[in-house]
Formats: sequence, structure tokens, C-alpha cells
Amino acid sequence: MSSSNAHDSELGAFLKARRTELSPAEVGLPEAAGRRRVKGLRREEVALLASISPDYYTRLEQGRRQAAEPVLDTLARVLRLDDGERAYLFELSGRDAARPRRRITQKVQPHLQRLLEDLSTTPAVVLGRRTDILAWNAMAAALFTDFARIPEKKRNFVRLVFREPAFRALYPNWEWVAQTSLAQLRMEAARDPKDPQLAELVGELSLQDPDFRRWWGAHRVATQGSGTKTLNHPVVGPLTLDWSFLTSTDDPDQQLITLTAEPGTLSHDRLRILASWATPAADHPAADR
Repeated sequence: MSSSNAHDSELGAFLKARRTELSPAEVGLPEAAGRRRVKGLRREEVALLASISPDYYTRLEQGRRQAAEPVLDTLARVLRLDDGERAYLFELSGRDAARPRRRITQKVQPHLQRLLEDLSTTPAVVLGRRTDILAWNAMAAALFTDFARIPEKKRNFVRLVFREPAFRALYPNWEWVAQTSLAQLRMEAARDPKDPQLAELVGELSLQDPDFRRWWGAHRVATQGSGTKTLNHPVVGPLTLDWSFLTSTDDPDQQLITLTAEPGTLSHDRLRILASWATPAADHPAADR
């Protein structure tokens, strides 16, 4: 399948998934008498709200037509898309289809590696494309798992969230964490639908994990930002940590993710305990392997 066809097919599936989640009442349409045969909005109703013909919208969902930017803007409004979903919609429209994608093996940027080494009391990892874990520090290994024992080709955050028992046990709200990480991965898929490694990862997890298969089919998308994570660590106990990321200027596909705690809190004290428990031997950057 060509890149263009892959985008068109995914665009149609995304539009369908979003319209099935909206009821007529939510968008100001009257509820029809009797039982509706389809879940959510009908194609004709989306077309009516977007002021386009039903045939035009049907062709979009079937991957037989590309939408102009004004139509995409209108559809984003009609389907109540958030900023991340709107960006995903435009990615799928092929606006960046001509942009070349680099698939060379990523290595952690030297300045990010130095930052990792300086963060002796702060868990930090460097994520690359497809949420691949490129490097980490001793605190990250102590907090999450010993990444060095995981084969490099399997060292991927989404894969670990779904397939690593230690990760499931770490997150009391594992389902939310899993769905959020999957939504970020789907954004990656929109940027490069022909990435063979991404296709392999999605295929593998779809076969191995029913939760991944079901949530991937929901077509949720999300962009990276910052927030708070709650963890149950087996050594130091419950932790509430703020996470944020720094994007490399040399390689925008690399992000340094850090986790910190508010000074004076129990979580802050427990991070200090974890730092004294962590050993330098846990610090194995992926770039050295």
C-alpha cells in the first residue's frame, strides 16, 4: 500500500471512530423517533453539520477523496476534536506526505547523555521514535526496571507498558497510562504510516494483547506534554511525580523525560531514599550497547 493510500484509509477509519462517539443531541440535532441502526452520528448528519454533500463525506471515509484544509477545519469542529486529534487529522490528510522520513538508527544525543548523567536524584529517560528507550540513568532504572536486561530491539516504552509485569504493577492507574501511551504512538503512525518497525510493533502487540488491540482500534490520539504520574514502587512505596520533557534541538525525535517531586513532600523524601538505594551499575545508556 502506498503512503497516500495508507493515510486515506486511516483518515476514513479515524473519522468513523470519532463520529460514532457523538450523539445527535450532543451536536444539536433532534433525536429521531425509534431505535437508531447505527451508533453515534450517521454520515449524512456529519455532512449536514459540515455543510458538505453526503457523497463528498462518504468518499472521505472510504478513502476515495482528499479533503481541503477548510473542510478539515470544519470536520474537526463538528467532531469536537481536541488539539491533538485535530493535528492528527491534518497529518492523515497528507499535508506532510512529501516530507522525507529518517529511519536511520537513533543514538542518544551527547548533550542529552550528559544531562542524564548529571541527574543523580531525578529519574530520567531519553525516548526516540516509536517511544523507543534510547538511554536512561540509574534513578530511572531504580524507579521502573533494569532496562539493561531488556534486549535493545525490545526496549520500547509502549511495549513495556503492555507486556512487562513490573510496569503493570508500578501503575495503580495502569489502564489510563496504557491508553495514553498508545494514543501517542498512534500520532507517530500518522507521521510515518510506512515505518516498518512501527508496523511490526503494532502487529506484535495487537496479536499478544487484547487491550492493545481494542484500544488501537478506537483511534485515540494524543500529543506529548507534561503531567503527574502516580506509582506504587516496590521499595519506597507510593509516589506522586511530575513529569515533563525536553526536546533535542539536534534531533526533534528525541525527548528527555524527567520525573520530579514537590520539595517537602513524602514523594520527594522517597525519591531521595531511592537515590541512595540505586547503584551506579544501573546506569546503562542504550547508546553504549
